[in-house]
Amino acid sequence: MILAKVVGTVVATRKDERLVASKLLVARPLDASGTPDGNYLVAVDTVDAGVGETVLIVSGSSARMAQGFKDCPIDAAIIGIVDHVDTPGALNAPPSPAKK
Repeated sequence: MILAKVVGTVVATRKDERLVASKLLVARPLDASGTPDGNYLVAVDTVDAGVGETVLIVSGSSARMAQGFKDCPIDAAIIGIVDHVDTPGALNAPPSPAKK
C-alpha cells in the first residue's frame, strides 16, 4: 500500500466505458513523516476522498480487486482515507516531550 496526499482531480470526458462515473484523483506519495516521496499518480477513488486528504492507495492487480473494478483497466485505486499515522515522526504524530 502507498500512503499519499490527494493534490488534484482528473477530468476525462472520453475514457474506457468501464470507467464511466469513476472519480479520478491525482495523488503524491508520502513517506512516514509526511514528506512528499515519489512521482504523482492518478488513482480511481473508491472511498469518496477529496483534495487535501491523506489516503491509502493500492496498485497493480490489487487495484483491480477494489469494489466494482474486477475487470477494469486501472493500475491504482484509493481504498482508504487516513485519520492518523502513529509512528515516531509520522504524520499527525503528537510533538515529542521537551527534554530537560
